[in-house]
Amino acid sequence: MKKFTKQISEIIIHCTATPAGRDLHAVDITRYHRERGFETIGYHYLVTIDGMVEQGRAPEYIGAHCLGHNDRSIGVAYVGGTTADMKPADTRTDAQRRALGKLVAELRRRYPRATIHGHCEFAAKACPCFDAKAEYATL
Repeated sequence: MKKFTKQISEIIIHCTATPAGRDLHAVDITRYHRERGFETIGYHYLVTIDGMVEQGRAPEYIGAHCLGHNDRSIGVAYVGGTTADMKPADTRTDAQRRALGKLVAELRRRYPRATIHGHCEFAAKACPCFDAKAEYATL
């Protein structure tokens, strides 16, 4: 894996595109991403449905979460993002909302010049299934 050489200028929010209530952990996504040919999990942080923040890829290493932006961004994902029939939906639990807000605020303190974005701003996807830029505009 390559370490960052550029300054972090973006914090990009994702969802795992899994049905509401189906919990995953960083170890699960690591296994899935390796099956797809990644070295390890592509996200730097994962917020589980109970609001736990799990470390994914070490934050000093370039992520694999947003094509064209990985070399300057931190990737954060929450577990969920779809209904049972796989339609995009903001499925965040209250615990996830609190944990995600706290994590994004901490990342903004760590990377004060970074802007906050939803993955959908850079890819033709609904991910993260809520307006991350608007939700975190005051951070």
